[in-house]
Amino acid sequence: TGSVIGNVARDLGLNVGELSVRKARIDSDLNRKRYCDINPSTGDLIVAERIDREALCGEKASCILKSELVLEAPLVLHRISLQIQDINDNQPVFAKDEIKIEINELAVKGSRFRILEAHDLDIGQNAVQRYVLQTNSYLVLKMQTKLDGGRFAELVLQKELDREEQREFRLLLTALDGGSPKRSGTTTVHVIVLDANDNAPVFSQPVYKASLPENSPLYTVVVKVAATDADEGLNGKVTYELSRISETGRRAFDLNHITGEIKVIGPLDFEEESVYEMRVDAKDGYGLTSDSKVIIELSDVNDNPPGISLKSLSNSIPENASPGTEVGIINVQDKDSENNGQVRCSIQQGVPFKLVPSIKNYYSLVTTGQLDRELVSDYNITITTTDEGSPPLSSSKSVQLSVADINDNPPITAADLSYSAPEEMRPGSIVGNIAKDLGLEVAKLFTRKARIDTEENYQHYCDIDLKTGNFVIREKIDREELCGERLSCMLKFELVVENPLELH
Repeated sequence: TGSVIGNVARDLGLNVGELSVRKARIDSDLNRKRYCDINPSTGDLIVAERIDREALCGEKASCILKSELVLEAPLVLHRISLQIQDINDNQPVFAKDEIKIEINELAVKGSRFRILEAHDLDIGQNAVQRYVLQTNSYLVLKMQTKLDGGRFAELVLQKELDREEQREFRLLLTALDGGSPKRSGTTTVHVIVLDANDNAPVFSQPVYKASLPENSPLYTVVVKVAATDADEGLNGKVTYELSRISETGRRAFDLNHITGEIKVIGPLDFEEESVYEMRVDAKDGYGLTSDSKVIIELSDVNDNPPGISLKSLSNSIPENASPGTEVGIINVQDKDSENNGQVRCSIQQGVPFKLVPSIKNYYSLVTTGQLDRELVSDYNITITTTDEGSPPLSSSKSVQLSVADINDNPPITAADLSYSAPEEMRPGSIVGNIAKDLGLEVAKLFTRKARIDTEENYQHYCDIDLKTGNFVIREKIDREELCGERLSCMLKFELVVENPLELH
């Protein structure tokens, strides 16, 4: 973890300083961990989590992790393919600690007996390359190549057996891979000397193929293998055994040793594993065997709703933003395949926003009209994505967006009123009824937060009674103190009414 894979800034010709400004990040599919990350200070692509090739790709010849480098403002997407190279970190393992082989005492020199293969999770040169058998007088080891290119080991009889002389013996078998340093695994070959049994079981076909939907119920019969043996009695009684199958396959399927039926015993998930390959051995009563391959393919069903991820979102947008302004980036993905994984994305009607398709499964959320904070200050935008499956699955996500205020509304002056009053009027005297004179509803003066205001220090002289709408004297007025010897003495007040704003 932390190892440098390469420098994406240098390889893409980017200025390192752009990476932080443009919010550079590594994105991967919904169903994958993020195994690599980017250092925005250097542009280095680094290992973010330990990578296990065998856990990710199994026995595939090529193991490639795909991710994306996302840059914003403007939005740019660079695809990154990371090829994971195999190292020799797994040793060969035999399925059994002891391999039992039964050989008739009448078997002639040159008779061949196939042995159980060792399995190595590594591939190529790091997989099993050869076997070594403990030196003995009766058997030697020979490697054979199958039609599909695979290799297996056979024991070849080089000296005839005598059951009365030796009924059984054990030999150590070692499997070696080709890594450096080499790794090995061992098992014991238990040879039991028997009477004559000269026919091995024969399968009805070399490869069995079956297909079933991933939502198949438990105990569904997937396929039935069948082998026959020309011998009679115990020599012709055939039983079946799974000789090679992955751990996930063992949890998903079971073989009936007598009937050859393979049934579902565990959950299936097309998105986790879509093809299972296994080898079935048919064995007669005295140990002669043959094998056949079974391939089970899962078909996808629409069992995953599409997911919505907010990759970038503005906290607020000014109300004077021009139409087409980008406010967010949205990514939608569906784990299903083909039509089940094709998604459509939309937002609800009646909001001044729309989704604009961008790169791959990315959408930009942009404005479509002029915003007005005084009319709508916040938007709750619901984004819905629906796949093309049958029946279709969908999911929704709500996005909160605030509209930032700008100074775009001048005060509104509705009307002017003028009253006359003698200076000897006492506090509490009524000068006039503002509500009546302006045609305002008295009942709404309180809810609309009506108040008297002034630029001068006159507020303590007059006020409005919100219950009646009357303009009343609060404090005795001395004309000479206010205006001296001027012919005209006038006090100016403003009646402020909100929602909507009025100024009188």
